[in-house]
Amino acid sequence: MISTSGLGLMFPGKKLFDDVNIKFTPGNCYGLIGANGAGKSTFLKILAGQIDASEGEVILGHRERLSFLQQDHFAHADEVALNVVMMGHKELYAIRKEQEDLYAKPDATDEDYARAGDLTDRIEELDGWSAETNAEKLLTGLGVDPSIHYRVMNELTEPQRVKILLAQALFGEPDVLLLDEPTNGLDIHAINWLENFLLNFDATVIVVSHDRHFLNKVCTHIADIDYGKVKMFVGNYDFWYESSQVVLELMRNKNKKLEQKREELQTFIARFSANASKSNQATARKKMLDNLKFEDMQVSNRKYPFIEFKSERDAGNNMLKIENVTKTIDGVKVLDNISFTVNTGDKVVLLAKNDIVKTTLIKILAGEIEPDSGSITWGVTTSLGYMPRDNSEYFKADSGTDLIDWLRPYSPDPHESFIRGFLGRMLFAGEDSQKKPSVLSGGEKVRCMLSKTMMTGANVYLFDNPTDHLDLESITSLNKALIKFNGTIIFAAHDHEFIQTVSNRIIEITPNGIVDKLMEFDEYIKDEGVEARLAEMYN
Repeated sequence: MISTSGLGLMFPGKKLFDDVNIKFTPGNCYGLIGANGAGKSTFLKILAGQIDASEGEVILGHRERLSFLQQDHFAHADEVALNVVMMGHKELYAIRKEQEDLYAKPDATDEDYARAGDLTDRIEELDGWSAETNAEKLLTGLGVDPSIHYRVMNELTEPQRVKILLAQALFGEPDVLLLDEPTNGLDIHAINWLENFLLNFDATVIVVSHDRHFLNKVCTHIADIDYGKVKMFVGNYDFWYESSQVVLELMRNKNKKLEQKREELQTFIARFSANASKSNQATARKKMLDNLKFEDMQVSNRKYPFIEFKSERDAGNNMLKIENVTKTIDGVKVLDNISFTVNTGDKVVLLAKNDIVKTTLIKILAGEIEPDSGSITWGVTTSLGYMPRDNSEYFKADSGTDLIDWLRPYSPDPHESFIRGFLGRMLFAGEDSQKKPSVLSGGEKVRCMLSKTMMTGANVYLFDNPTDHLDLESITSLNKALIKFNGTIIFAAHDHEFIQTVSNRIIEITPNGIVDKLMEFDEYIKDEGVEARLAEMYN
């Protein structure tokens, strides 16, 4: 168990946390959410003791061990991978090392041997003799080949180092586990393994993640950082989001019959209770949800951008034909004789081993670059909206004095009142609309690009990883908008939930040609061959 009492943190000119009193208990997994800048990672670092709070305290259960996922992928550069994993249990690693050094002393004394004997008792208490075996199991589960276990860290790829540091955090069954974006850089196999590991983990887990599929799978609770406080909600991310929207709608319609709304909410709670994930936590989660009352529900103060894509005209039946497209970049053949057609209403997700394959194809479709050979034929009634992955060209020093000036060239209405209203919908209200485009954060730039893209009124959209840099609120809003959009979409993404809910067609570009399927993403990746190919994206 870990808890806070009167916790506060003051930054110059800003109080990030104020009088936070919250308890995280064993057997539960807490998804820590909050808008960009709310302090999610900072809160984890305070819990881990890496940052001192300005006031209050963090209370860890007696004799409990806390583990925190490292973000420095270049740590332990000269250490063997298996040793790095075992370093996750600091006490065990230290006493094993001390014992090895004592036995290795050429002039060891009786006192040295006595000390080594004392250490043996503690090693047995900590299951230290199984340390190597347990570390190897974690690495193998995450998909790290045994041939890598005894290699030095600086010889490994970044995806391999990411998995090793995750195994380090999981090693030794910590009592409290803190995970900051644990799925970043993981392949599908590793994410599935981690989900199952956490579903059967009886300790206290607190996780920060932008991966909604992951949060929905593993979380029993959501801890929402909002206005310097941390509010606790029962259920996973989808339950938190949907229930908060129900309660918000209830408050907006106070004149409607309260009892009717109570019944709607209870029906909603019962539906989510029945869908609890398969795990040793499922029974407890269902019981908590069954006992949840209307009075327990709270409205979040979080703000969501209003994202909506509307086509100014319908597209005809002939949407897109790609024939024998080939493209070489820097001497490497990225696309090799690619051919397929896209029909009106298709929502196509592009999959490939390397992101450059997807980005290159999307750039060709957008007309940014030309293929070396082959042809791209758009239907005569199509109008195109495009959002690139790299938006740096749009935000140079001379890109405008403020956001109104920046957005005006793309706006169908040049009047400032119209543009201000549009920016307000994208959370750039008041003085925020006066920001200089070149100094925006990554998430703010993406929201600006979404504004620009929406203004096109196109009937077909190209998106290259549109969720990059966005917070959960913006991802959720974009996700809902693209589900609702009745036109054609071709996109690339890494967000599992986004792909699953938006796409109705999958085109995977493999070294052996195109795999083209009309099916859901979850169904597609059940194939072991597909999972193996997609796992290679990160290795």
